[in-house]
Amino acid sequence: MTTLISACSVFNGEHGRAPMDQQTIITLDLEGVLVPEIWVAFAERTGIPELRRTTRDEPDYDLLMRGRLALLEQHGLRLPDIQEVIGSLSPLEGAELFLDSLRASCQVVILSDTFEEFAMPLMAQLGWPALFCHRMEVAADGRIVDYKLRQPDQKRRAVEAFQSLNYRVHAAGDSFNDTSMLLAADRGFFFHAPDNVKAQFPQLPAFDRYEELKAALLGW
Repeated sequence: MTTLISACSVFNGEHGRAPMDQQTIITLDLEGVLVPEIWVAFAERTGIPELRRTTRDEPDYDLLMRGRLALLEQHGLRLPDIQEVIGSLSPLEGAELFLDSLRASCQVVILSDTFEEFAMPLMAQLGWPALFCHRMEVAADGRIVDYKLRQPDQKRRAVEAFQSLNYRVHAAGDSFNDTSMLLAADRGFFFHAPDNVKAQFPQLPAFDRYEELKAALLGW
């Protein structure tokens, strides 16, 4: 899943091709922005309402994941059970066109707190964009025994790393775990964010339509 991140410029002006002074990279969250919430879909399939909690509800990611792993253990659920549900999911309506149109103008990197073991079927449907995420620790019998962060607060740190390479970063996400990325970015936006998240960060513009978000990300 190695993807080359090359230089690009975001166009501005009256839909013209005048580049900004700096090259720009767009970073996007995955679940809730481009694809459905995986844990919500799994909760619906299994009938376990506690698994519906996401980063929209719980700002503490470790607390959220520990609770999820405990529920999986309690109910005897394993990685293949989750992967079966993921295999039935499709990107959100309009997501593929939105992503393709962004990538025609600028490089896009997906910064997600999902896991490689979850994301691959959905990445295939989205045309294999660059994805930075985490990994699961899985026993031989398929039990998920732990999770391994690629890096704590990896979304913010990725943004800051791109900025240290003299890129501008424009970012979009929907949850509490996206806010450090959005605040660190040169331009940060909510997309499909719930009211409880938006209320805590009123300084971040919020959108619910891909065309509006695209215009904001590309500086039109």
